[in-house]
Amino acid sequence: MNSSFTQTFLVTPVRQGVGLTSAALGIVRALQRLGVAVGFVKPIAQEEEDNSDYFAREIFQIPVPAALTLADAAERIAANQTGQLLEDVVALCMSAGTGVGVLVVEGLHADAEHAFASQLNVDLALSLKAEVVLVADASLPHAVTESRLAASQFANEDCRVAGVIFNKAPAGFDAASARNTLGQLRIWGVVPEHPSLRAPRTLDVAQHLNAEVVLRGELDTRRVTEVVTAARSVAEVIPRLRPGVLVITSGDRDDVILACALAAARGIELAGLLLTHASVIAPQVMELAAPALTRGLPILRSDDDSYGTARRVSHIPTTVPKDDIARMNAVLDCVAEHLDAATISAAFHLRENTKLSPPAFRYQLIQKARAAQKRIVLPEGEEPRTLRAAVICEEKGIAHCVLLGKREAIEIVAASQGLTLPAGLEILDPDAIRGNYVAAMVELRKAKGLTPTQALEQLEDVVVVGTMMLAVGDVDGLVSGAVHTTANTVRPAMQLIKTAPGSSIVSSVFFMLMPDQVLVYGDCAINPDPTADQLAEIAKQSADSAAAFSITPKVAMISYSTGVSGSGDDVNKVRQATAIAQARYPELVLDGPLQYDAASTAAVGRQKAPDSPVAGQATVFVFPDLNTGNTTYKAVQRSANVVSVGPMLQGLRKPVNDLSRGARVDDIVFTIALTAIQAQQTQAAQVCSAAST
Repeated sequence: MNSSFTQTFLVTPVRQGVGLTSAALGIVRALQRLGVAVGFVKPIAQEEEDNSDYFAREIFQIPVPAALTLADAAERIAANQTGQLLEDVVALCMSAGTGVGVLVVEGLHADAEHAFASQLNVDLALSLKAEVVLVADASLPHAVTESRLAASQFANEDCRVAGVIFNKAPAGFDAASARNTLGQLRIWGVVPEHPSLRAPRTLDVAQHLNAEVVLRGELDTRRVTEVVTAARSVAEVIPRLRPGVLVITSGDRDDVILACALAAARGIELAGLLLTHASVIAPQVMELAAPALTRGLPILRSDDDSYGTARRVSHIPTTVPKDDIARMNAVLDCVAEHLDAATISAAFHLRENTKLSPPAFRYQLIQKARAAQKRIVLPEGEEPRTLRAAVICEEKGIAHCVLLGKREAIEIVAASQGLTLPAGLEILDPDAIRGNYVAAMVELRKAKGLTPTQALEQLEDVVVVGTMMLAVGDVDGLVSGAVHTTANTVRPAMQLIKTAPGSSIVSSVFFMLMPDQVLVYGDCAINPDPTADQLAEIAKQSADSAAAFSITPKVAMISYSTGVSGSGDDVNKVRQATAIAQARYPELVLDGPLQYDAASTAAVGRQKAPDSPVAGQATVFVFPDLNTGNTTYKAVQRSANVVSVGPMLQGLRKPVNDLSRGARVDDIVFTIALTAIQAQQTQAAQVCSAAST
């Protein structure tokens, strides 16, 4: 095969319906998390609308060549042109494998119409010199035996079988017994069956039924995890009104319709209300329910009766639709999380990749946070997104979260969100504990003349309570901002936590998850117009943050001109800051002033700053002021559809991080993970400092 990539593996199914595409693309995600440059190709498309290539392009931004059709392959095999077919496949794979460390090739599943697919998989493995990864359906009783038999068939043809993935594994799957049965055949992973990953959107239900959309609501994002046909009394329906439930009823069941409206008003996110018999909700009922129905509840109408509608809903295809990127991402995350990284790494001669990819960054972030095992206080404990993030962190071992809020209120929010609170999730009532911190707060602010009465008044603010918990060491970090302003989060930290030794300023960075690497932008959130001296310190803080998260820091001091070509107060400030930073921190790879394109694009960098050690390869971008930094961060985020993590605050004695008020649950989870890692690093630095004195 092409010498430009190290290794190829062919992912093939043991039988139909094993989840081949999710397994193949899940391997891509797992390898990217390990920092490997991965290519993907499905050289022969099995169906007219084979979505493998589409998902690879959309999710991984992998350039995937157009596949050959199975009909074309069948014709060539029938015409005794298998050799030419395989040459074309090799050419496709060489194209897909240029410049990558590993190439993942998705194979074919055999069926009654295409029995030749099994032999074609063998021919593909031999032609590509690929190692075979089998995918089996672990929910079937003979999955292990079938896997061993399939491995033997490939081995008999001189193909090397690298391992097997057991997909759709039930709770009782015995992996230890499977290993004993398989002998030398390695198990790459056991991926559990998650019913939630099969949940279609309410939109998919509407399209499958060709139903009329009466009220759109959150049709595109809500998912159906359970179907309830309301044929009995409303008293029996009410206990089943939970998040994700699709209620099927006739339009004349006013009681059921109003019960659904009340559930929506309480924050229970039903998947939808599906009216049957082409029925219409009575106008007076619709008017009464209208305020509750603004909460996003979709309402659909079907011509069929309730039984027929429910039966048709149960037959919705389980394959992920082409436009449901969110669900496919969740599926791939599940697969990647249950693949054995050590086994995969051992199977490949991985090429070193100096750029940290976004999947590798996110994976390392979670792994480092898990290893740190820190307590993070969340003052906004009653806020739904924050609560969901805390549950995720507790369940996945990312951090031990301490929620501030009333237990009863938090339990109500949890119930409305369909959440089960983990046993280890700690909930503290701020009213019950604020008195514990009065004396410590008075001591911290004695230079300002703070009295106990004033301290108690300030501790009415739940963010101040959380900040004092951090100040006295009851927790390791704080995350807030889902409902509070940046000032509400940062001001108490500045007053009570204060700056770290050696720091005179607090600044921030965003981690920008570009398609092929992670960049650091600072400062985009805190300092409106830093001085040259402060800008130099921000450069050092940002470089340290990059290094702490495995990003090799190459710092560009950004301005509107490059080198000595420009003049004026703004560019002079950047020029002065560059000189200060180079003198004060000689170990940094840093240069400036550089225009953004000269710092980020190799060709422009060579032209505008040929002698710069940073131009064209910067990983840390330090902006001259908040206006420039915030505008650039938002422009790049929106125009390039780039995910960002942050802002992460730098320069505080202990970690405090601010959320955007529009933060998603995933954003909060990653910010909690960042904070846990910062806490670990801060505490390690303090230990080293104490040991050296």
